[in-house]
Amino acid sequence: MNRFLQSKKRGSAIVLAALVVIILLAMGTGLLRLGLHSRTFSLRTTSDIKARCAADTGLTMALYQMNEKLQVPWSYSSLPIAEETRLLYCDASYSYSVTGDLVGGYIIESVGKAGNAERTVYATIELEGLFENAILTKKNMILKPDTVIDGYNSQDPFDTDFKANIGTQSTADSSIILNSSVIVEGDVIVGLGGDPGTVIKDLGATTGDQFGGTEYDPLPLITPPALPYMGVDITATGETVTIGPADSGQYGNITVAKSEVLGVLEIGGGDVVLYISGNIELGESCEIVVMDDSSLTLYIDGDIHCRTNSAVNNLIPPEDPMKFQVFGTAESTQYFDIKAKTTWSATIYAPNANVDLYANGDFYGSVVADNFELKAGGNYHYDEALREVEVDDEGVRFVVKRWHE
Repeated sequence: MNRFLQSKKRGSAIVLAALVVIILLAMGTGLLRLGLHSRTFSLRTTSDIKARCAADTGLTMALYQMNEKLQVPWSYSSLPIAEETRLLYCDASYSYSVTGDLVGGYIIESVGKAGNAERTVYATIELEGLFENAILTKKNMILKPDTVIDGYNSQDPFDTDFKANIGTQSTADSSIILNSSVIVEGDVIVGLGGDPGTVIKDLGATTGDQFGGTEYDPLPLITPPALPYMGVDITATGETVTIGPADSGQYGNITVAKSEVLGVLEIGGGDVVLYISGNIELGESCEIVVMDDSSLTLYIDGDIHCRTNSAVNNLIPPEDPMKFQVFGTAESTQYFDIKAKTTWSATIYAPNANVDLYANGDFYGSVVADNFELKAGGNYHYDEALREVEVDDEGVRFVVKRWHE
């Protein structure tokens, strides 16, 4: 009887041990399968991420190549294309192609591959110029009381659907000061990541939305064109001096001063392009006048100083601010003290300049500056047509308008 019980106990122990082994084996197999699945999932996810990064890299390269095409005489043929370009220090590659035209916009298709993973991204790119906003500063902007910032379209007088947006790239407190009774018929935008509640010092203005920017625009510095070096200054002292297209070129300074009579510099006879490596000095009550049959494109390394009662005026209809363009080209700080006795039309692009604008009449155009202050006087009208650009316009570039995967 005892032998029978001992045999039965030994048999139960063997069964129990076998059961434990089976359970451990099942658990081990499950853990092994889980680890294998996790590793497979990790490898697949890593390949997916690599493929997506490669696709984004291809898109970036295609956009870069399109902007490089703008640096040489534009050609509608030979749009950028790449096949199976390897990423450095990575087993991923990208391919891209660009299709479309300037009218409908260009579409970039970029395919990234890594192992068995493949990701495709698309972007619609369009030309964008320097004057997308009524006013844009890198730092500070001050609008005096009772100023109105509104818009119009010089190419379509029936177009009333526009926004005269203003903004700063700064995120510092009180970078934009809107004094009482200022009206902005558009949005007010602050720098990337900035708080509109602190960046904008609103003292009783009426505006559209106020919000933080979604991207940073480096505001590229404009390089003066290659113009013949004239070797002299432009001077009008006690006389009226007229220059025309044949006088286009590089000069040292422009000085307009009075003696017994006032000095006046007239721009007439057509399109004039000047590169001033020095300063522009307007003496008391003296003027630079752009005639209505002409245009002036001015590149300047130095400063613009308008003394008491002096002015930069034009006889150009206010519908066309592109007839008078000013580009600040210095890498260091510039100072533009600009006065206008009457209604004035112009575009000013000077990302390193402090621009003070005095206008007894209305101002038509757009300003991009380091700091900007609109002094007491007339109102400010932004021309929405400045957003319509061509490939040979100064500072134009391709930007992404829409993106999807």
